[in-house]
Amino acid sequence: MHDIILHHYPASPFAEKIRLILGAKGLAWHSVTIPWIMPKPDLMPLTGGYRRTPVLQIGADVYCDTALIARVLDARAPQAPLFPADRVAARSVADLADRDLFGAAVAYVFQPAGFAALFQGMNKPQIDAFIEDRKTMRTGGGARMAVPEATGQLHGWLQRLTDHLADGRPFLMGEAPTIADFSAYHPLWFVQRAPALAAIVTRYPALAAWFARMTALGHGQSRELAADEALTIAAAATPADGQGLAWVDYHGCQSGDEVEIEPADYGIVPVRGRLVISAPDQLAVRRSDPRAGEVTVHFPRIGYQMRKVAR
Repeated sequence: MHDIILHHYPASPFAEKIRLILGAKGLAWHSVTIPWIMPKPDLMPLTGGYRRTPVLQIGADVYCDTALIARVLDARAPQAPLFPADRVAARSVADLADRDLFGAAVAYVFQPAGFAALFQGMNKPQIDAFIEDRKTMRTGGGARMAVPEATGQLHGWLQRLTDHLADGRPFLMGEAPTIADFSAYHPLWFVQRAPALAAIVTRYPALAAWFARMTALGHGQSRELAADEALTIAAAATPADGQGLAWVDYHGCQSGDEVEIEPADYGIVPVRGRLVISAPDQLAVRRSDPRAGEVTVHFPRIGYQMRKVAR
């Protein structure tokens, strides 16, 4: 069984979601630090263009989007389950938090007091490069909401999360954390990175206590790995074949057809390859790269769009 490799950078909120899951699962993993902004020359050979953070690598299989990465890690270490059968609402809460709570948190933090904290120690050219990169990343998506709307929505979310904890349960869905907890945690972790704004969370004591319990889960056991080593590992491995997964076709595609897959909201960069998985909850393409060799790049079906490449 191949080792877990996480391609990420420390300040990434979605990477923090996965780091905390790794900690909760007690998993050992390798850490490859990638740039905050494009170009990402050692990541593109693996993903074929997908640029969002984080990316999970297991041998020659590359998993994009934390919604899918969380399922992969849950299968790797099933106890305690992130998606318990008796807590089916957990996934829906997680999807909403990843989108709506995260959007409100980012817009709230990107006011002067938060902006100064996030970019402390960076010079103006570095800050300008980050801002331009994120503008490019949002091309094709919606504009960031204004601070007053973000503040109101964030308070609304904090109250809803507090309501989940009103009966004294330690986590949002019960006695153990589920995917709902990890998806709600990382936007608030991002807010906490701006000390001048972090008091918004402490106004909700039950939620602040929950946040502390989540933080205590830690990040598991990690070891730094050079990007070149990760590429060497991919090149030496064989991608999983995807056999045993149901084939569901909504695009008139068969196995081996040339397709492009891309996010539907932001960071819209197509990844091209031969379709090898078209399952109810995921898609995957096989592609080759001189540095990474032959890899399979996996995506969740929800939140992504696919098109067949005309011959």
